[in-house]
Amino acid sequence: MTFTGAPARGRGARRSLVALLAAHAISQTGNVVTAFAVPFYVLGRGGSGVEVGLAAFFATAPVVAGGVLGGVVVDRVGHRRAAIAADLASGVTVLAIPVLALTVGLPFWALLALVFAAGLLDTPGQTARRVMLPGLSMRAGARLEQSVGLLDGSERFAKLIGASVAGLLVAVLGPVAALFVNAATFLVSAVLTWVGVAPLRDVPLPGSDAAGSDAAGSGPGGVPRRTSYWADLAEGFRFVVADPLMRLIVGLVLATNLLDAARGSTLLPLYANDRLGGAAALGLLVAVMGGCALIGNIAFGFVAHRVPRRVTFALCFALAGGPSSAAFAFGAPLPVLVALTALSGLAAGAVNPILGTVELERIPEQLRGRVFGLINAGAWAGVPFGALLGGIAGDTIGLPPAFGVVAVLYTLITLSPLAGGTWRQMERAAAPVDRAPAALC
Repeated sequence: MTFTGAPARGRGARRSLVALLAAHAISQTGNVVTAFAVPFYVLGRGGSGVEVGLAAFFATAPVVAGGVLGGVVVDRVGHRRAAIAADLASGVTVLAIPVLALTVGLPFWALLALVFAAGLLDTPGQTARRVMLPGLSMRAGARLEQSVGLLDGSERFAKLIGASVAGLLVAVLGPVAALFVNAATFLVSAVLTWVGVAPLRDVPLPGSDAAGSDAAGSGPGGVPRRTSYWADLAEGFRFVVADPLMRLIVGLVLATNLLDAARGSTLLPLYANDRLGGAAALGLLVAVMGGCALIGNIAFGFVAHRVPRRVTFALCFALAGGPSSAAFAFGAPLPVLVALTALSGLAAGAVNPILGTVELERIPEQLRGRVFGLINAGAWAGVPFGALLGGIAGDTIGLPPAFGVVAVLYTLITLSPLAGGTWRQMERAAAPVDRAPAALC
């Protein structure tokens, strides 16, 4: 990461930025473990593909509700406090799953309720960490594209580590034991945020004595805004609806997330269980995807400010999902699956940094919590249904045809920004993100 700020001012901001990225990576590692443990717990109980899809539905549906309702909470209570509270609440909820399974028993309906609650509580924490990123980046003297890439890279790193650990834990100790690890990651993330991430008001801008604010719900001069929860939510909704590029982004990512959920949450576990020998092979594929995406994130960070965003975004997005899905459709051997998954990961490394930077450039600072929550909710609205549809497709038309449908649709949808029009607004803004108000087109 390139730092350009004054050394005395920047050291604290750099430490906070590194702590934020580390906390995000640790929290996301726990989520990867859950994504592994729950499907194999259901399969171990004799569950069907539909039940695996139903469990994935209940794990992802709360992202929509948590995004809509939690974004306003993040803005009102403060980003750092929201991140800590969300991690602690999620950890307690996840811990209840193995505790109940090992004591009084865990019926399927109770599993669904707990994974729903864990997802609902975790989403505001993810939003809060992302909203803190621009302020800490500016104070650390880092380019926003690079910081967004590192945040996304921390998620990819979490997949690399979490998939490897989860695959081994599930294969050797079983899915219940893996969930204890997940609960611990949330606790570690909360402690790291509390100890390592300073409130923005305590981290001045380089070369300035002005202090920032950790309470995004404050108005000019730090005076609390006297608006209602629903008025704040409506304000964020009006911003998303009024911005044509935001509408396109939400629609595109909604469709691709639906397909990703069908593939990753349901079809891949079913395929690994049926044709690749179980959780260890799935762990290898997810780890390769995460590791190569991390490499792609790091490499892209050095050139992100030099390449055209729209064309890079479309081509990399298509490569991130199309070829690897086609390989599963044709029943390719494991080495080929690994190679094409690696290609997908390298290409995926450019997608989220571009999206995250564009969004942060266009969203005013005081609206970021609720707008990010709404964008995430819209983008994730199809995920629960994708996971469920993946299970239904696997049980009806079969795994190879289901992967084939995903490959074709994914490629067509992700290449749509090449048509131009409003998508041209993705190119970088003329002014830095936090030094000029975002412009609505």
